[in-house]
Amino acid sequence: MAKNNQLRIIISGGGTGGHVYPAIAIANALKKIDSSIDILFVGAKGKIEMEKVPRAGFPVKGLWISGFQRRLTVKNLLFPFKLCSSLFNSFRIIQNFKPKIVIGVGGYASGPVLQVAAWKGIPTLIQEQNSYPGITNRLLAKQVNKICVVYDNLDKFFEKEKIIITGNPVRDAIVKLEGSKAEALAHFGLDPNKKTLFVTGGSLGARGINEGIAAHLDKFLEYDIQVLWQTGKMYIDWAKEKVQNYTDCIQVTAFVDRMDWAYIAADAIVSRAGGTISELCIVGKPTVLMPSPNVTEDHQTANAMNLVEKEAAILVKDEDAVEQLFDVIQELLFEEVVAEKLSQNIKQLAITNAAYRIAKEALGMLVEE
Repeated sequence: MAKNNQLRIIISGGGTGGHVYPAIAIANALKKIDSSIDILFVGAKGKIEMEKVPRAGFPVKGLWISGFQRRLTVKNLLFPFKLCSSLFNSFRIIQNFKPKIVIGVGGYASGPVLQVAAWKGIPTLIQEQNSYPGITNRLLAKQVNKICVVYDNLDKFFEKEKIIITGNPVRDAIVKLEGSKAEALAHFGLDPNKKTLFVTGGSLGARGINEGIAAHLDKFLEYDIQVLWQTGKMYIDWAKEKVQNYTDCIQVTAFVDRMDWAYIAADAIVSRAGGTISELCIVGKPTVLMPSPNVTEDHQTANAMNLVEKEAAILVKDEDAVEQLFDVIQELLFEEVVAEKLSQNIKQLAITNAAYRIAKEALGMLVEE
């Protein structure tokens, strides 16, 4: 229980690791500034935050909420009931916890919580990770006090005076990247004498990436490349069948808990182009970005192009993966000049203190009241 004079803050949102890990990073930054701050997370029931947030040492409450599908589905019939339930429970949570500040990190759960906080006049801040904002943040933008962003030119979506460029929060373990490459390779049982490719499509998995990797298993074997392949939980059984004859060079896993060591172990990386981009800039490894084609307004392609235009990454579309992906991977692993150029350029885009910046902006709202 919080003491009467204790500063209480709610952080809301989630749904994917790309929302949850920045939220945890913000919470940790707040605690470093003032260890007495009492933080409560509010997420969506059944989503990744309900597991990851308690593991990080913070309490979390879950709302019955999910997104509205653009096509006609049975789930859409439940949406009004879920929204009403979430607004009611958000009101109850805020009444009981009495936060002085509410922070939204995107995802369905942040909508009702930030809406209720705005109605009650509580200082609110949202964090937008992408170059094209999600619908939740677009709906909340006019009501919140501050909007922390990663990319330039978001004043076409948000009021310019509310925008602060802070970067995207990254986990402390990624910022520090402690440990040697030998230790990291040993952790995953990888061979220190082989080139190592790390492939990640997020906690659920990315079909385009997975199909692109599966199409080239023979070539990975031929070129003596070992692959640490995070398939996501939706594709792990499928991938295990694919690699039955390639276990000497391909290691599949549904989820990588030690992402810091996966990054250290890698000579090159294949990834989606969501919030993970902020981690990749800090890691500084040659990177292939494969934007998800299934996101709002194709915002991951816009994210990726911010790097491609600075010669900091190479873009391969899902539809081109079978034909192009291996050739790009080969270039990144074996062409030192190309790899070094990409590595140096992506490092120039790194922001290592984004969580601290957002935490200070949030706390600054109390002074401005």
